[in-house]
Amino acid sequence: MDKQKVDNQAPVQKQKRQGIHQLLEDSVTSTYADITAIIEARIELLKIELTEKIAQVSVIVILGVILIIGLAYFITTIALLAGELLGHPFLGYLLVSLVFLACFTFFTKFKPFLLKNLIQNILLSVHDYKK
Repeated sequence: MDKQKVDNQAPVQKQKRQGIHQLLEDSVTSTYADITAIIEARIELLKIELTEKIAQVSVIVILGVILIIGLAYFITTIALLAGELLGHPFLGYLLVSLVFLACFTFFTKFKPFLLKNLIQNILLSVHDYKK
């Protein structure tokens, strides 16, 4: 009779082990699938954010090139106007060149950190960061 009880209990314990084992396996499998889905979603989100940042940098570069070309034409126009007013075209170009050389000298010799601080404050204000 004791032998019969032991035989009857063995399949029940085996079924419980298989049930718990199956439950753990299902849990691990679903957790792995969830983690994989989360990682894939984060990668897609990162791609979208990276694409947005690249587009923003591209816009800034294109606008910078347009600004530089516009400034070059404007400076040339000022030089030609000054040359007309002074009677010789080369004097206008000389005057504009001296203004740029004076700015260069001012920012490198007299106030080297002024331009850096000005640019840093502009960049910080763009991002609404208060010191």
